[in-house]
Parts: sequence; structure tokens; C-alpha cells
Amino acid sequence: MTKTVWILADDRIGNVNQLLGIAERLPYPYERKEIRYNSFVKLPNLLRGKSLVGLTKESKKNLSTETYPDLVLSAGRRSYPVALWLKKKSNGKTKIIQLMNPGKAYFKQADLIILPKHDLYKGDLKNVLISTGTPHRITPEKLKTEKEKWESTFKKYALPRLSLIVGGATKNNPFTLKMAQELLENVNALKPKSVLVTTSRRTPNEIVSYLKNNLDKKTTFFYQFGDKSENPYFGLLSSADMILVTGDSMSMCSECCATGVPVFIFAPDLMMSEKHKRFHKSLFEQGYALPAGSKLQKTKGNFNPSEEIINQIKKLF
Repeated sequence: MTKTVWILADDRIGNVNQLLGIAERLPYPYERKEIRYNSFVKLPNLLRGKSLVGLTKESKKNLSTETYPDLVLSAGRRSYPVALWLKKKSNGKTKIIQLMNPGKAYFKQADLIILPKHDLYKGDLKNVLISTGTPHRITPEKLKTEKEKWESTFKKYALPRLSLIVGGATKNNPFTLKMAQELLENVNALKPKSVLVTTSRRTPNEIVSYLKNNLDKKTTFFYQFGDKSENPYFGLLSSADMILVTGDSMSMCSECCATGVPVFIFAPDLMMSEKHKRFHKSLFEQGYALPAGSKLQKTKGNFNPSEEIINQIKKLF
């Protein structure tokens, strides 16, 4: 019997792509429920409980229904109370798949919590699955489709092409101009004939300006996050001969490591948390990526932890 699936899609693109990476592989249709937050989302989950506290009026309306899903996928602390509310409204029928640590208060109420290995979870709950890296949407089929889609845009950029995937500062770790200068040195060391660049919502404006002003405009495609044109991110992954990605986003690193082309991770110590460093180390040790500054060589490709996650979800029904 077909199951109904909702994904709780908030304003964190990385989180949403992880959810889609699971939903698109499930043998059930899924519906994307857009949710946005107000200032009350800053309250701890212990206070928000099983509720829609922290959601905008429009988001609450978007969740209004007489029939609740069999399965809800959520990611991050902020969306977890919404998933708990859906389970309560369905009288327990709705099963919760939670990506990332939602806070210990309601750990046991999820049907499956997926935690990355680098979080160093020490518990023994049976509803917790430890994965290496993050689920994502990259498959050979998607890469082929995206390469064909963007071929006319990128055909004027000579081979070998380097796709430069630029993230930004995180809560406790800056992305400085000095780091951007080092990043550009790594680009030049790989000697690409052309560079395809995309930035993220967290990329500081001064870093965007520096890269724009110091990359050769004739041989560089540059997309700044927020531009009106379509985001070419998947096109950059599928059209690259090599990839240089900043290590601040575990989702971006995971996606890049699925492409099958050499992947270099730029991860200055001051820009990375300890758990980021543990994650990068695991990718290096398994041959999926190389530290920025390494000599060009092949990496493994096809990195994706989704298969084990999908199998665990199927066991819930």
C-alpha cells in the first residue's frame, strides 16, 4: 500500500536538499510543505514542545489538513516540534524521520533519528542511525540530466573546468579575506582553463567581491547566490572536471564527493569546527576527497549514505 510522505522544507537549503535526497529515493510519493519561522522559533524545543509555536501564520495554514501523512521528514532543531505536532494530530499514525540532533528532550519520540558519525553520539537508543556524511540528491542520472541542461551555457568555457563551490562563515567560524586569497591560490595551482563559480547565502559580500575582481572574467562563469537567474549549482557539479569546495558545509562536501571527479576541500583551521574537521578526515581517509593544495589525482566518487537510511525507513512499515 502506498504511503504518504511530507517533507518539512524550511529556509535552510542544505537541510532541504538532505530531505529531498531521501524523499526522492523512497518508493512513495512525497509532498513538500514549505515552513517559515517567526521570532518564537528561538525558544528551546523543550518550551515549544509538540506545537506550531515559531511558525508564521501562512506556514500554519499550509499544514492544515484533515488527513495527516504516514511519514514526515524533518531536519534540524527548529522543524522538529512541527513533526511532533503532526504525529500528535494523527494520533500517532504519522512516523517521524529526523535528520540531525533535535535536542535530547524528545529524542525517543522520533521513529528514526539520523545522526552523522562526526557528532560522536554516545547513546544506545535503537531509533538512532549513525551515518557517514549527509544524504543528498546527487545520482548518476541527475548528473547526466543536469549536464545536458547546462551544456549550452557552459560550452564556451574551455576544458579542464574547475567548479568552485563557495560557502561562508558559520556561527563561530569566520570566512576572512585572507582565506579567500588562499582559496584563489588553490584555484590557480590546479591550472584550470576555466572556472565555474557559485556562492552561498552565507558568503560574505567582501569575499564575493574579491573573487569577482580577481578571477579572469573571460574564463569565469560567476553565479552569486540571490541572482535572478536560475541557480546553476547542480550544473556546476555535473559539468566539472575537478571541484574545489569550501569545507564549511557538510552537505556541499557530500554532494561534491558523489560526482566522480577529483574533489578538493578547502578547510582552513580557523574556519572549521572540530566536527567539520572529523568529517573531512573521514572523507580523506576513504578516498572520496583530497585536502586543498594536494596534487591532482582521482578520487572515489559515488559517496552517498542514503541507501542505508532508505532501508531503515522501509522497515518502519
